[in-house]
Order: sequence, then structure tokens, then C-alpha cells
Amino acid sequence: MNTCNEQDDDKDTGVSTDGSLQRQFHNHAGERSRLCTDPSSELFDESNPRIQRDIIRLIAQYLDTQGYAATKVTLYDEANVKQRQEGEYISDVVRLRAAVLDGEWAEAERLCSGAHLQDKKQILYNVYKQRYLELIDDGEPQKAFALLMKHLKALEAQQAFAGEFRDLCYLLTAKSIADAPAFRNWDGIASARERLAEYLQSILEFEITGRERLAMPMQPNRLLHLLRQAVAYQIESCEYHAESVPQVPTLLADYAPETVPNSAYRQFAGHLGNVKCAAWAGEAGRYLASGSSDNTVRVWDTDSGECRAILKGHGSRIWDVCADRRGDRVFSASGDGSVRVWDIRDLAKPQCVAVVNGVGDVYSVGLNAAETHVIMAGYDRAVRVYDLAAQRTVQRLVGHELSVASATTNALGNLVVSGSKDQTIKFWDTLSGTCVRTLRSHLGEVTSVAANMSGTLLLSSSKDNSNRLWDLRTLKRLRRYKGHQNTSKNFIRAGFLGESLVVGGSEDGVVYLWDRESASVVQRLEGHRGIVYDCQR
Repeated sequence: MNTCNEQDDDKDTGVSTDGSLQRQFHNHAGERSRLCTDPSSELFDESNPRIQRDIIRLIAQYLDTQGYAATKVTLYDEANVKQRQEGEYISDVVRLRAAVLDGEWAEAERLCSGAHLQDKKQILYNVYKQRYLELIDDGEPQKAFALLMKHLKALEAQQAFAGEFRDLCYLLTAKSIADAPAFRNWDGIASARERLAEYLQSILEFEITGRERLAMPMQPNRLLHLLRQAVAYQIESCEYHAESVPQVPTLLADYAPETVPNSAYRQFAGHLGNVKCAAWAGEAGRYLASGSSDNTVRVWDTDSGECRAILKGHGSRIWDVCADRRGDRVFSASGDGSVRVWDIRDLAKPQCVAVVNGVGDVYSVGLNAAETHVIMAGYDRAVRVYDLAAQRTVQRLVGHELSVASATTNALGNLVVSGSKDQTIKFWDTLSGTCVRTLRSHLGEVTSVAANMSGTLLLSSSKDNSNRLWDLRTLKRLRRYKGHQNTSKNFIRAGFLGESLVVGGSEDGVVYLWDRESASVVQRLEGHRGIVYDCQR
């Protein structure tokens, strides 16, 4: 039995009384194009001032259409301050170009040390290099050495190619500039000044062109248009497509379709007793941890189906397991009254690094959102909160009249939710440790509770033969899912599968999938030969 909400992959596993796990096939979205996913791909340079100005204009247009006029004005005020600074920078580059052509090095050094050019290291390097070469050409090595140490040495990283700075140093002892390999094409001071002026002119043209583009007309709702294009590309890039055009619920993550598994993909066999629980462990569900009535936890490689480790130490059946997001630790709850913490980073030598003692069977174990505390509950009718860093129980939440079958936390971590054999669901404030609300709608023992990833919904299972969906903000019952069997002494659990599906076990050996909104059964996954206690995404 399992209430762990670790959902690191888009695969489904049913756990059953036949002593095996079956990893149900789940369609995976195809890989995104490299141009979309690789931050280093050069579709555009986000540091390009032109692109930066375009982004500002896009945001400003959107703010204007949405009625955020004051915010738009503030944005442009801040942007104009930066543009004024850039305008002064352009003026200094114009004056610097003129000073270089006229050989007015005192003026050139004054401009280079000013506020608008002091961070333009490439410009400074080229200007100081030109002055240095002229001093060498004029036979003034001492002044050249002083300039080299004062300015050029600090700008060595800006050299045009490896070895250029070394050749600059060599010129202090050379007979002529052309003796250094890097400057064999030196054709005099005048030509070098013209080349430097052309370089500065190219910078001016780049900046001025960028400002001219600010006047480019922009189509209405340009930002929304680009976002629609991006989302449409994400949908088109998916390997599997819905029959109807999907509604994208968020722009904060790439679109991924909800796909329904339809056949068994792999079976993990090896436990000597009923498999009570399972949880994904490791990045992208690379490993699967399962607990059994044979008193062991097994860690499986999900690609090969191989059992990579057997975690021994519990003195009774394993009721529940969970793992942290990194897959470094597995937590197991047992009928021996304890929760064990296993370090599985080295699967050849897994270690039990902590034992948390409870009273009687521990039916449920999970982690809070920050993974700093263990939430455990069981036969003693209490929910315990264990601080992993302090290595002690910091809260004991008491109020249920019978044993607690399941406990979990919401996404914010400010609530602990517990379901009990007393047919109630209780909500506990984690700061004060008090029960702030009790739900008594179920007509049978509550066998599991699970919160969705956003923390807005709660799913509960009960021996009244139903799974129920609740709004966590209003505690209003939204939906009821039926079709499975959950009436006997077994703990049947259910959980969320993405944003649109609900998945649960059943006493008839079938894994049931429901559409979250319509509450209709969309798939029945058969293959187990016994009761399916639990389903993990």
C-alpha cells in the first residue's frame, strides 16, 4: 500500500497480491527539436541590444493592451534611462574615432577611462594596442612598457588570437614591429589608424541600426502571437496527439500531452510475498522501489527489469515506500513499527542510515514538499512529523479515533492531510499542529489521500467503493469515481495521473483510469492475478 506522491515519470505501475509489479506502457512524448531545447542554439543572441529592445517593446505593447498603462510608463522610463546611457556611449565612440584618426591620444585615453567606455574591454584593448604599436614604431620602448603594464596586461583576454599578447611583449626587444609574427603585415601608423577607425565605425553602425529598428511597426498582440506559435510548435512536436485541439493550461512549462497507457510493458518478479507498495526513485523514473509482505524493499532497474538491490532489515511486512526527487534515498514504512531511511546512491552497497520508531504498524510514509520532513502515520491513530536534519519527531498530530491509513502534505507544506479507518479526513496546520477541519462524507474507511502537484485538489479513496475529488481551497466535493472494488479489509489506493486523469487500484486485479473532469472510466489495465493495492504515476 502506498501514498507516496513522488511522480517523476509518465509511466504507470500497478502493485498486486500476486507478488509482482507490472509497468504499464505509457506513450512518451517525442523529443523536442534541438533548436527549441538547446539554450546554446543560436536562433538569436539574447544579449544583442536589438533583441533586448524588441523584448521591451513586446512587453510594453502587451501591458498597454491589458490596461497596465502606469506599468508601461514605468517600463519605458527605466528603458529610456538605459537608452540615454547608450546614446552617450555612442557619442563617446564618435569622439574616440576622431581622436584616433587625428592621433590625439590624450583625448583618446580620457574617453577610454570615462564611464561609458570603461566596460567595453574589446574597444579598450584595440585602442591601447594601437597606441602601444605607435610608441614602438616611434622608438619609445619605455613609454610602451608603461602602457603595456598599466592597460594591456589587464586586457590580455581580449587578444584577437592566441599569441598576440606574447608578440606585443616581444616587440619591446625587437628591431621593428614587423619582426613579430603577429604583426608582419604592419604597414605604418596611418594605415593602422584607418583600420581601427573602421572597426569603431562598424560599432557605430551596429548601434545606430538597432535604434532605427525601434521605429519598426509592430503588429497588434505580437507577444501573444509569438506565444501561440511557440505552443503550437510544442504540440506539433509531440509524438502523440489528442483527437481534439488541446487547451494549454500554463505557459510556465512545455506542453506535454496526457496519454493513456494501454498494455503491459514489463513485469518485475522476485518478491516472495504480496507486493504492497511501489514508488519511483531516481531521475525520470530510472529505478522503482517496491515493498512486500516478505519484509524487504527491492529496487528495480525500469529499463532492464533487473533487481538492483534488496533492502533488508525490517521485521515485518512493508506497508509503504517513497523516495526523494533525486532518488538518493528510499523511505519504507513497516509493520514492525518503524520507518527506515535507505541510502541507495550506491546500489551495490545500499545502507540503512536512519530508523524512525513509531507505535504499531506504520501504514503510510511520505515527504513534505521541501523534503526536509518525513510524514508517517499508522496503527497508533497519530500522524508524526519527523525532522530529517534534527533526527527527531517534531510533531505528533492526534485526533483520529482509529488507525490512520494515509497521510500527505499539500504543495505549500502548510497542511498535513490524513485519512483514517474512522471514515474521516482531517486537515492539520503544520505550524500549530492543530486540526483545522474534518471531513466526514465517506461512508467507509478512508484508505488513501493524495494531493495534486499544484496543491489545489485532493483525492481520497474509501471502502465505500468510491474515490472522491475535493477542492482543497473550499473543501467542496467535486467528483466521485466508481467502477472499481474497494470494500474488504485491504487498503486500496488512488492518485493523480497528470492533470487530466485519476488512477486507482481495485480488488478485482484491474488498474482503473478515470477522466478527471467527466469521472468516466477511460481505461482498464488488466494483467494482475490478485488485488491491485496501489498505482504510482
